[in-house]
Amino acid sequence: MSRKDSKGLFANVLGQLENSNETAGLHRSTSPHLLKVAAGVRQMQERSELAERLLKDGGQIIEIEPSEIMESAIPDRFASAYDESSIAELIESIREHGQSTPGLVRSVRGDVKRFQIVFGRRRLAAAKVLGIKFKAIARELTDEEAIVLQGEENSNRHDLSFIERCLFAQSQELAGYRRDVICNSLNTGKSHLSEMIRIATALPRDIVLQIGPAPDIGRRRWLDFEARWSSHKEPARVAEAVLIKDVVRNSPSESRFAAVLDALSTAEKSPVTSSSTSELIAHGLVLGQVQHGKSGSKLTFNKSVPAGFVEFIAGQIEDLHDQFIQRASRGSQTTKSGG
Repeated sequence: MSRKDSKGLFANVLGQLENSNETAGLHRSTSPHLLKVAAGVRQMQERSELAERLLKDGGQIIEIEPSEIMESAIPDRFASAYDESSIAELIESIREHGQSTPGLVRSVRGDVKRFQIVFGRRRLAAAKVLGIKFKAIARELTDEEAIVLQGEENSNRHDLSFIERCLFAQSQELAGYRRDVICNSLNTGKSHLSEMIRIATALPRDIVLQIGPAPDIGRRRWLDFEARWSSHKEPARVAEAVLIKDVVRNSPSESRFAAVLDALSTAEKSPVTSSSTSELIAHGLVLGQVQHGKSGSKLTFNKSVPAGFVEFIAGQIEDLHDQFIQRASRGSQTTKSGG
């Protein structure tokens, strides 16, 4: 099928899906399966349009042995995304229909391998499993051009999780790319980029990799996670203690995220709940509590206690302290005389 025919087919399918939604009237609850199909068709159309543009700019489609292709300098996904189990559907699709959309590679000079993958790593991984050649557009690209095109294809897919985008941004920053280049690669603004790099910098990469991509966890929850992590005294110890458990390690990525977040939240409260607490009682009424912790003691009055009484106690602090010193002094003298 030619690119022109495939492009028309994509548009036709999308048109039918959109028209069915518009004319559904009261029946607007489109099935999840149909929505997934529509999203897949849109991604194929966007990839096709990007490929067509690259070809017009002087690229050419070639077939390459996967073993001749180097990995990307900066990965945009977690390594688990390329496991055979993670790309099972893609493998089956290519096995049945072939590789419909080419990836993008660039020439590498002075290396044993002739090319480096720019985008299409999942399709490349599938080709390796199937033992077939990888179809790709070959272009001469600078490092900056390659990273922007890699990010552009990511933006078309809309399937990178928020934390994957954060790590992708941080990796580019560490590699020395300018902020404007990173913004272009992620199709985002400078303020949002700063936020993503801050989150990726604040959280240890090994912990994030153990949690995983967590595709259903968005920006707000990762901001909450980062805030709790930064305010905790020993967040790494707490996180590692959770992630080492088999039940957590073998659970979905979102569950691992939730388990660590919950542990950080619980641990924040532990110094208070584990401290020694006694109640202040007068004539059977509980007036407040005295809490003794590692950082010191704390006197708290209940809301029902009148503010005037609290102020009265505050005004007596000096006299009460003097009485305590005198009692302690008398006790010390009695002990000495008795000895």
